[in-house]
Amino acid sequence: MTSLAYAMGGNQGAAGSPGGFGEWGFMIMMGVIFVIFYFLLIRPQQKKQKELKAMLDNLAYGDTIVTTGGIHGRVTGLSESIITLEIADKVRIKVSRGGIGIVLQKAGAPAIKE
Repeated sequence: MTSLAYAMGGNQGAAGSPGGFGEWGFMIMMGVIFVIFYFLLIRPQQKKQKELKAMLDNLAYGDTIVTTGGIHGRVTGLSESIITLEIADKVRIKVSRGGIGIVLQKAGAPAIKE
């Protein structure tokens, strides 16, 4: 007697998988998913990193900045990896270049009113 499991097995011949995609359909689907991830996640992140690097490379004496920790200050010293900020009269701190969040005002530019 033939088992019920064999009878319901279906045709596994040349047609491929039940959805009709087969091996190439799976590869195309994975390629489409990768393209979507690239344009939605990878590319914008690379663009943001490039803008941040350009901002850090263009820092100059007298720029008013905010660190990622929220400290506001004016650039009084620059080196390759460390920036000296004046946060009050005669109060200076050193921060890493990677700790700079945004530039509020470039040196010599008009003040931004909040």
